[in-house]
Amino acid sequence: MADPAEHRPAEEDEEAAAAGEDEDTGAQVAPIVKLEEVAVTTGEEDEDVLVDMKAKLYRFDKEANQWKERGTGTVKLLKHKETAKVRLVMRQAKTLKICANHLVVATTKMQEHAGSDKSCVWHALDFADDCKKFKDTVEEIAEEQGKTEVKENEEVSIAAADLVQKLTVTEASKEGDAEEEEAPASDHKKDAKG
Repeated sequence: MADPAEHRPAEEDEEAAAAGEDEDTGAQVAPIVKLEEVAVTTGEEDEDVLVDMKAKLYRFDKEANQWKERGTGTVKLLKHKETAKVRLVMRQAKTLKICANHLVVATTKMQEHAGSDKSCVWHALDFADDCKKFKDTVEEIAEEQGKTEVKENEEVSIAAADLVQKLTVTEASKEGDAEEEEAPASDHKKDAKG
């Protein structure tokens, strides 16, 4: 049988090693890259906070016919100091990623949701995440406007070129008429001298 005293020093060595890991050795490590402090702007500097509270934001998924969580964090109603426009901004708790950011207009109606005094429902356009329909629509409109502008620019250019050509023809004919008028007058003077 083994003596219990022989096992104690091994256990004490393990405890000492564990304690040694927690001890501060006083070693200092120089940073590889020196980072400078940068001023971060949130876009909320010119706005007054009307409401600031914690909330969960859900969106209604029409395809699945159910509510899906958008994020949990701080929701604020902000009023711009100069324009007096009010907007709703919600940022996720840890990442500070924006969950919602839209103007609150006169037509925005907030209603209680299913009789609960702790939740409300409002309608706003959603252009976040995988909103490909909106992106595709905007790209189509931009493309159509680009084509329309090119056609309009071509038409304007052609009209301007025609106008310039008419002006130069008119000016040239006026100059030709003026030269013809000057020519007989100068011939007449020569006849008088000669």
